[in-house]
Amino acid sequence: MSTTNLDFARRYFRAIEQGATGEALAAFFHPEVTQVEYPNRLVPAGATRDLRALLEGAERGQKVVASQRYEVRHTVEQGDSLALEVAWSATLKVPVGSLPAGGTMRASFGVFLTFREGRILSQHNYDCFEPF
Repeated sequence: MSTTNLDFARRYFRAIEQGATGEALAAFFHPEVTQVEYPNRLVPAGATRDLRALLEGAERGQKVVASQRYEVRHTVEQGDSLALEVAWSATLKVPVGSLPAGGTMRASFGVFLTFREGRILSQHNYDCFEPF
């Protein structure tokens, strides 16, 4: 069965929604993956992460987020590159800013993925959070 990069990206987001960490999450990434998170309210200086840092971040996220949802609103695909506009929401385990534990944090994400050998080689995130 052939799969498209968009199908793969949707499975990746579903895995994150289901709390994937460790090897279950690593399976989506090429071993040489890099992720760039451009400056935003949560990460004011931005960040660049390799596979290890991505997996560590997923573990840390489990302590903050009770559940999360990714809604793909728009996509553009060209060759091994995929651009996605994503609506994200998360129910918090702990207070963040003015949001209480149990509150919902929301954001609009621009996510740009490149693929190599059927897995994510690079991910660039432009995360726009609603006020919190």
